[in-house]
Amino acid sequence: MRILVTAVGRARTGPEAALFEHYSKRINVWPFELREVERKRNVPAAQTSNAEGELLLSTLPSGAYAFALDEGGKQISSAEIACILGNLQDTGCRDVAFMIGGADGHSKAVRDRADRKIAFGRNTWPHMLVRGLLAEQVYRAQQILAGHPYHRP
Repeated sequence: MRILVTAVGRARTGPEAALFEHYSKRINVWPFELREVERKRNVPAAQTSNAEGELLLSTLPSGAYAFALDEGGKQISSAEIACILGNLQDTGCRDVAFMIGGADGHSKAVRDRADRKIAFGRNTWPHMLVRGLLAEQVYRAQQILAGHPYHRP
């Protein structure tokens, strides 16, 4: 099973990118890939999330199980993330995608396409930091499924 992070914006060097890289390198059970998208042309502010949504959706492999990281999504625990990923792997899912939107959030099309909408708490997080948080949660899921003591509930 391949895990994709599809995100609006290009990461630059800095602590957020370093955090993402740190955990990405530790994920060794699943291929783990970042796909970044950027708008090439300016659109009116009211159309920004729709334009970004189209770009995000264009990165999804056919049939991928898609998560939208969304402030209105359900808060789930690390153990629940591990259980979901383990079940997807066990049922032969080829691709899992986590979609991270831009500053204006996800479009209706992205929210409608998502198989599951999740939130990392009730706080709003910088989108570049969310990449690192997500990579850590995927790494944690890997360790939970392996029975490794990294995760101590």
